[in-house]
Amino acid sequence: MLKTLLRTATLAVAVTLAALAPTKGEARSLDEILSSKKLVVGVNPTLPPLGLYNDKNEIDGFDVDVARRLAAMLGVELEVVQVGSPDRIPFVASGKIDIVLGAMTRNPERAKVIDFTLPVHTEVFGVLTTEAKPYTDWRELNDPAVKLVQVRGTTPIKFIAENLPKAQVLQLDNYPDAVRAIAQGRADAMVDVVDFVGEHMNKHKVDWKVVETPVDVYYCSIGVAKGNDSLRNWLNVAIFDLHRRGFIDETWVKWFGIPMIFDVKASPYF
Repeated sequence: MLKTLLRTATLAVAVTLAALAPTKGEARSLDEILSSKKLVVGVNPTLPPLGLYNDKNEIDGFDVDVARRLAAMLGVELEVVQVGSPDRIPFVASGKIDIVLGAMTRNPERAKVIDFTLPVHTEVFGVLTTEAKPYTDWRELNDPAVKLVQVRGTTPIKFIAENLPKAQVLQLDNYPDAVRAIAQGRADAMVDVVDFVGEHMNKHKVDWKVVETPVDVYYCSIGVAKGNDSLRNWLNVAIFDLHRRGFIDETWVKWFGIPMIFDVKASPYF
């Protein structure tokens, strides 16, 4: 949880490692992947439900379902390689893996090291509350009358201290308890990456609301080695097709329990 908010901290390490790794001539082109009959995909299993270990101790999740569909579209076998936040960019830059998923937010710094496809999905750093509350903008929470509930030790605690210092903060130990506190009226709202708490929201018969003005929206794509245009171009066509056919939205609901909050519309030019 909240890996999207920790990317800034890990990006410097990733960029440094990628700069040291050999990048030219090692990434496999689309033709080489087709010839080998295998697509090697990096997935982070510590970002549920994007990536996780299932009951068989296999890496599974939204990212793996997307990777399976891409491999099927290519007509090749899928090989999933475990990656973490610090090593995922060096792995794809050096050709150890063909592509990488796992909340790969597109930003200018990362784009210096690897290339990105069209967005696969978004993640919304925003405010979860209920329809009973009047909030329409996250800045309205900076009020002594507002009680936020947050998970102890997470990044939003610092964000609130810096941006919403007037609000009360109830700190609990986990996300199920935090979401329950809002449902029971013991707290007014929570500031977090809302997409990741869908399964907990579904356990309560409450009219949930995500405040319409988010703090930020992250656009997450597939990462490929710098200059691997044949693979990136094919992936862009494939991602457009998966959006157009509804596969991405359906798979998101399967794993997250709620629709994507900020939907990625099917567009070949996004």
